[in-house]
Parts: sequence; structure tokens; C-alpha cells
Amino acid sequence: MDVSLREIDRDNVGRVIRLRVRADQQGFVAPTEGSLAEAYVYVEAWVRAIYLGEQPVGFVMLYDETQRDEAPESPEVCVWRLLVDARWQGRGIGAAAMRLVIEHVRSRGAVDALLLSYVPGPGSPEPFYRGLGFEPTGAVEEGEVVLSLSLSEGRD
Repeated sequence: MDVSLREIDRDNVGRVIRLRVRADQQGFVAPTEGSLAEAYVYVEAWVRAIYLGEQPVGFVMLYDETQRDEAPESPEVCVWRLLVDARWQGRGIGAAAMRLVIEHVRSRGAVDALLLSYVPGPGSPEPFYRGLGFEPTGAVEEGEVVLSLSLSEGRD
């Protein structure tokens, strides 16, 4: 599968902001245009369009404390948003994109774990994230369950 992560620029931003999840998933992920607005004001934001071939089919956003001018002693990197357009779901694109995100974060070597959180409830993405190896931390933040994935595997 030809999935890649690409920068969002003036040539693809219009297509990216039109990406939408299914109606029953809207309570689990913020719309892309709001996420891009947040990325504009947060130095920690790392955003990419998810492409299948030459077609933008999704969006991912990290909150990456290593991007600060002065990163904390123990920085965190969290998956802040993940969205695959409703028309492209069920094809393994989200899992392929998450593997690319995991490798991106792991290759930077700055953190030992990748964090994310989700809103619990019917239809939540918990099984998807657990299938990628994320495990509950026991924390709940603002009603969202926090999961963590160890990145130390495969390091020298």
C-alpha cells in the first residue's frame, strides 16, 4: 500500500480541510480545519496529510514538546489527531499511517514512548490503537483514556 505522510501546503490544504470522518465518528476527532488553526499557534504541533498514492485521504497531528526552543528535560510526544476520510476507511490506511508516525517519532530518539488519548464509548478507536500495541497508562485526562506505546524496542 502506497501510504505516505506529506507536509500540508497551499497546494493541498483545500483538499485536506475537506476530509471528514463518518457522522458516528465526529465525537471522537476534531475537524481538520480546527486542528490546522491550532497547529498555527502551537509550536509543538507537527501536522501531515496522509496520502494514498497521490490522493490526500487523511490527516495526522502530533503534539511534540521536542519542537520547543527549550524542550523540557523529559519531553512528551502525543498523537493529537488522527483522521482518515470516511470514503477511505476500512482499507488499512490508518494503521499504515500510524506505523509511519511511530517510525518518525522513534527515529528522532528523543522520547521513550508515544502517547495518545481517546474518548471512550461505543465506536471508539480503542481497538484500533490497542491493535497497534498501545496500552492503557491508567490515566484519564479531560475524560479521555490515555494510552502509551513503548518506542525503546529496536534501539541499540
